[in-house]
Amino acid sequence: MPLTHSEPDALSRVYASALFDLAIAQGGQPTIEHTLAELEELLDLSRSEPAFGEFLASRILAAESRGKSLERILTGRVSDLTRNFLLTLNAKGRLSSLPGIIAAFDEKVQEAFGRVEVDVYTASPISPEDLSAIRERLRATLGKDPIVHPYTDRAMIGGLKLQIGDQLIDASIATRLRKMRDRLNEDGMAKLRARADRMMD
Repeated sequence: MPLTHSEPDALSRVYASALFDLAIAQGGQPTIEHTLAELEELLDLSRSEPAFGEFLASRILAAESRGKSLERILTGRVSDLTRNFLLTLNAKGRLSSLPGIIAAFDEKVQEAFGRVEVDVYTASPISPEDLSAIRERLRATLGKDPIVHPYTDRAMIGGLKLQIGDQLIDASIATRLRKMRDRLNEDGMAKLRARADRMMD
């Protein structure tokens, strides 16, 4: 089966922390950023090229055989740190956990350097000016440098939604209308109950 997205579990965080410490020791922030970029590129490749994803995640392929192929594929194309880390995951039978490990590593990198990733959803493509304004507002509110990823959600009527980690901030018009409808329904029921009470008096 191919590699699939997964939330980081405890073991993924252990591997991510170990990689972070190695990258710090080998060159600090530039090495960390470069390693993260390489891992994300490999993950993107595994998704765009199903055969490569199957190769990484296969439980049938022997670790020794896959390790030799990985070394041949990766040598000269990625840093020694990234290559050796992937070879270690292969030897430990953990390559299928790569998406979760990369997600955990990304979280650790952003936290270490005072950044936060924010997904911004709008009904239509957002202008660079509006995106810049949102970024500045987030920076002032969160006290961190926001890495903003804009997405278009055609199901939205207007407004915007922000996803910050596991927190969703929904300021879409559809949500406002739903809340307004719910309040009207509640008010209507309250009036009906009050009218019924008066009739019973």
